[in-house]
Amino acid sequence: MDHSTQSQDKLTLTGSVALGTGVMIGAGIFALVGQVAELAGGWVPWAFLAGAVVVAFSSYSYIRYSAINPSSGGIAMLLKAAYGPGVAAGTFSLFMYVSMILAESLLGRTFGTYVLRPFGMQDSSLWVPVLAVFAIAAAALVNLVGNQWVERSATATAALKIVGIAVLAIAGILAAGVSSLGRLFTVAERTPPEHGWMGFLAGVTLCILAYKGFTTITNQGADLRDPERNIGRSIMISIALCTVLYLLITVAVTASLTVPQIIGARDYALAEAAKPMFGSWGVTLTVIIAVVATLSGLIASLFSVSKLYDMLRDMGQVPGLPGAGGHQSLYITAGLAILMAAFFDLSQIASLGAILYLAMDIAIHYGIIRRLKDDVNAKAWSPWVAIVLDVAVLVPFLLLKAQSDPLTLGITAIVALVIIAAQWLTVRHRSEQ
Repeated sequence: MDHSTQSQDKLTLTGSVALGTGVMIGAGIFALVGQVAELAGGWVPWAFLAGAVVVAFSSYSYIRYSAINPSSGGIAMLLKAAYGPGVAAGTFSLFMYVSMILAESLLGRTFGTYVLRPFGMQDSSLWVPVLAVFAIAAAALVNLVGNQWVERSATATAALKIVGIAVLAIAGILAAGVSSLGRLFTVAERTPPEHGWMGFLAGVTLCILAYKGFTTITNQGADLRDPERNIGRSIMISIALCTVLYLLITVAVTASLTVPQIIGARDYALAEAAKPMFGSWGVTLTVIIAVVATLSGLIASLFSVSKLYDMLRDMGQVPGLPGAGGHQSLYITAGLAILMAAFFDLSQIASLGAILYLAMDIAIHYGIIRRLKDDVNAKAWSPWVAIVLDVAVLVPFLLLKAQSDPLTLGITAIVALVIIAAQWLTVRHRSEQ
């Protein structure tokens, strides 16, 4: 295959943005609004805006490293460069990998919840996971076809869901009165968080899940045209697009529903918000957009996260499957996502994913400061700000979860310990060989 043909097979900037927004615009906005409202009260739009600020500072480290060292496993390579090919790099890489699999299971369960909403079966403990498994399996089949199909489907569905969410948001704001936009900048008529600033900051932790899909763009290095330039551009464009959409839709939801109503419909708040504004057709439209958003998000996430597993396998940090051919990382990733979607509910998935992701994110920034800032021409102050912001939202989230949901914290601790122990054994075995 000549160079021009290889270039044509690679992702364009548009395709990269479509994949990035495909991962970002999915379960985060469709499933998390109610859970954020439990913590942040009526300050939900501000929580999503604060989440964008945290992610904007975080993105600096990823952009600086990926611009110098684009690869198919950007995060794994960054951690290896910062900490060496040992337990620390493997552990935090797997934190990221597991958090992205959790995001896929969140997408799958959100798909099931919204599909069942018109039939009043959105709380079914049987059909929600069944449909989640179906969605993940269907997305894996699309990925088996190849890069071109992934890019084409991502580009088409990204445009559809961006337009669809924008239409819902703008129509909702118009129905509530354009003056509702002004409520974004005032505290009047907004229900304050039950736990004050601590609750608000804990809510921001969940909002970060709606943006963290930008990190998968760093895994596109080997599949993207002109990656040194386009990875950073793709990340910035994706975050900006999502921020605008999230602000519009959360303003519309909080203008349509009270905080107790949002919390009561926490797994399908957008569909519930469409009902008083537009009636049954609004619910149907929201369900259609949610289905498109979650399926396209799964397709994009499976593509990017499989690349991360490939890199970890090449580094000797994780095992492969015997006789699985070139798609073994896809089989492993989809299989684990199916298991998590079957056994965890949306709240547990979101909490576990947020904690693991922020722990990995802090390690990324410290690694840049500690060892890589000169190699990638990075300014140390930005990673330090990112670390401070991560800690500022994670600590309140952990404290509140310890009071309300200690089981999830226990599961998170067990998962983390298993990963650390597995990496210690892997590195020790590799050293002996």
